[in-house]
Amino acid sequence: MRDQGDRAAASRGEQIQAAEHEEAKQRLLAQAEKERIPAEETTRAVPDRRWRRGQQ
Repeated sequence: MRDQGDRAAASRGEQIQAAEHEEAKQRLLAQAEKERIPAEETTRAVPDRRWRRGQQ
């Protein structure tokens, strides 16, 4: 009889741990999305004329 109680407690502990893991994952994903830089801003070409100084 006690074996079932131990399994239920372990199962409940696993459920709590899984829920906490999922909450932490969601917090990390939300933080990453908040800090994300849009691809348009990272791939925009910016003219760099420094290399031309010696050619003029």
